[in-house]
Amino acid sequence: MKRLFVTVSRALLAGMAFVALSAGAAFGSGFALIEQGVGGLGNAFAGGAAIAEDATTIFFNPAGMTRMPGQQAIVGAHLILPTASFHNEGSSHVLQAKTGVPLLGGDGGDAGVAKLAPNFYYVRKMGDRFAVGLGLNSPFGLATDYNSGWVGRYHALESDVVTININPSVAYKVNDRLSIGGGLDIQYIDATLSNAIDFGTLDAVGAFQALGLAPGALKLVPQASDGYVRVEGDDWSFGYNLGLLYEFSDNTRIGAAYRSSVKHTLKGDAEFQGVPSGLAPFPVFKNGGVSAEIKLPDSFSLSAVHRITPEWTVMADVTWTNWSVFNELRVKFDNPLQSDAVTATDWKDSYRYSLGVTYSPAGNWTYRAGVAYDETPIPDSQHRTPRIPDGDRFWTAAGVGYKISKLMTLDVGYAHLFIKDPVINKTPTGEDATRGGLNGTYDAYVNIVSAQVKLNF
Repeated sequence: MKRLFVTVSRALLAGMAFVALSAGAAFGSGFALIEQGVGGLGNAFAGGAAIAEDATTIFFNPAGMTRMPGQQAIVGAHLILPTASFHNEGSSHVLQAKTGVPLLGGDGGDAGVAKLAPNFYYVRKMGDRFAVGLGLNSPFGLATDYNSGWVGRYHALESDVVTININPSVAYKVNDRLSIGGGLDIQYIDATLSNAIDFGTLDAVGAFQALGLAPGALKLVPQASDGYVRVEGDDWSFGYNLGLLYEFSDNTRIGAAYRSSVKHTLKGDAEFQGVPSGLAPFPVFKNGGVSAEIKLPDSFSLSAVHRITPEWTVMADVTWTNWSVFNELRVKFDNPLQSDAVTATDWKDSYRYSLGVTYSPAGNWTYRAGVAYDETPIPDSQHRTPRIPDGDRFWTAAGVGYKISKLMTLDVGYAHLFIKDPVINKTPTGEDATRGGLNGTYDAYVNIVSAQVKLNF
């Protein structure tokens, strides 16, 4: 037992470092990360709250831990390979009517950033009715990165958000049919955002008049006198998850699971570069502290699993995500003379629908397949930001499991996400006046390659 405890502890510590260094690509709706288990990936995560086939049920439905035999540990990783290439289609500048010059710059290259999203799960059965578990995962994240001279540089350059979620859980089998479970989410978030600042246009439109500077006083050229800002912040916060599992028979069960929202107040620093010398005497665009509030959404899943024959099992899932809690991204500067940086999002709630099938012939092999439709929470092209060029996705997925021995199983999976071409259609007014009216379309898709090792003790 002591040897097992040491082994699991070392794996947990290694996993925490692995998550901190790797996670951050967003490929559920919005910037949620549903990639929490490789067996589930093969089924496009259909039946996630009901299948309870391994320790990843800690994330999808903690009540499913009562189905785990003895002790089980899972170490897995998902290599997420996104493509997001922007094509400029007539982006406009706030002074274009006067100067005839549109918003200038290239297309930004492929903004997709390859990421490795790891998971770790451990479950231990405590008698006939109780089970405890611990999960380590990253439920939210995003990563995009554009070339410095691209046309949307005043909206976004680098965006990198990572979450680490430590999820201790417990489950109880009420009777032969019903199990309940719950867990605590101890969640860390780290964010880095950067973009260019068009000091030339700010000078031309008279943005510095409050400082006593007339329009054009700094003699800066619009779109040719850029500076940059980089904002970093982090926070710890808490949430919870609940679930129930009802088994109508050995062949049929349903599951329901809820994950709470988690409210973070990030605190960190802003670093400015390339600020014109004419602004040096004034206390604006100075390095200093920042804060930002973000409420990550709650979600509810309803799943069903039915074994048709000893070899064939089908499954389905509907998941609702409360993305309407994310209505803006607002960065507040400690400097009272520096106005907030605001990006309105006005996201809406979204749904994910999935269907899957598993074939388990006699022997050591298991074969999985699944499809899913994942709605974007972004309401329209005006509210789409290049930091998160999200769109409706259609998943196709497949996977294979091989039981190496009684103690060890290897699972691999692959998914391709077809993303409906995201469109951005902004106007150079309001919050986007000096950022520019970014207009264009993305070519976007995602490949996910995953593997995990499951150990039974």
